[in-house]
Amino acid sequence: MKQLLLVLCLLALPALAADMEPRPGWAVHPTAKTFDTLVADTISAVKANGLVVVTQAGPTKAAAARGITIPGNRVIGVFNNDFAVRVLEQSVPAMIEAPIRMYVTENDDGTATLSYKKPSLVFAPYSGGNGELPGIAEELDIKFDAIAEMAFK
Repeated sequence: MKQLLLVLCLLALPALAADMEPRPGWAVHPTAKTFDTLVADTISAVKANGLVVVTQAGPTKAAAARGITIPGNRVIGVFNNDFAVRVLEQSVPAMIEAPIRMYVTENDDGTATLSYKKPSLVFAPYSGGNGELPGIAEELDIKFDAIAEMAFK
């Protein structure tokens, strides 16, 4: 039984290395950069565009510590207090989405991709034509696009 489980797990590993695909409401930016370089450049671009890296998480290093090799994978939570206060003024439930995440993944060929759900998509369920939330989300769309452009150059 253990051998069967091991074989099934090994067969599933190639699925972990799949490159990010475009999807509705997402921005997907493949680059020629390595994973580590794109992570560092994304963090720098976040700061340069007036936002803050609030969180970072990824399974790559923890998996390596367990003897498992997986492609680079990092989720970077991005926001700032100005946007937090403005979003809260419009919708308390919308703050469950903050920080908004950017996702850096290592591709099969050793390059990396920066992906994220557009903030306008993330906050759409909370706006209901209500107040300024759609405008705030559009401001964040512009900032996230600027971060991506700076990070992948």
